[in-house]
Amino acid sequence: MSGPTIGVLALQGDVREHVAALAGAGADARPVRRPVELDAVDGLVIPGGESTTISKLADIFEMREPIDKRIAGGMPVYGSCAGMIMLASEVLDGRPDQRGFAGIDMTVRRNAFGRQVDSFEAPVEITGVAGEPFHAVFIRAPWVERVGAGVEVLGRVTDGPAADRIVAVRQGNLLATSFHPELTGDLRLHRYFVDLIHAAA
Repeated sequence: MSGPTIGVLALQGDVREHVAALAGAGADARPVRRPVELDAVDGLVIPGGESTTISKLADIFEMREPIDKRIAGGMPVYGSCAGMIMLASEVLDGRPDQRGFAGIDMTVRRNAFGRQVDSFEAPVEITGVAGEPFHAVFIRAPWVERVGAGVEVLGRVTDGPAADRIVAVRQGNLLATSFHPELTGDLRLHRYFVDLIHAAA
């Protein structure tokens, strides 16, 4: 079975790392920054970075409406860190002019774990992903404060001051994590997303 074609939204953030992780997980991965490039992919990753910047650039590069349409049409999307914020229906502590794609019925708090200096690593077990807990890297990360009825909670922080905070969710073909699996060399979440795209096809 050949791998799906997966785009990484290449407006800002850790694009290269996601492209490498997706390739390692068996996908044909490529950066996407124009609507015509979006048309050619089976799924999309919205990487970590700065959510307010990604929001602005989505308008400048005329990507907002095409991504909204593809999400409405069932295209699988995975958002990590800033990508989780971009997929949320409600954002707390965001900028007033910040707009995301509102695909997942959830409320996220931006920079919930603190500033860059408060970045940390913690084990997170992910429902549906076999093996030991993820060594999750959190960098100015959001957390999820509310999920709607159709949202499955896949992972929570297990210990420390942020224990029990929701950091991984799925709603249909949409997947989001607060942390950055692309920075760890652990490809299980990218494989999970590749499998989700195969199932959606």
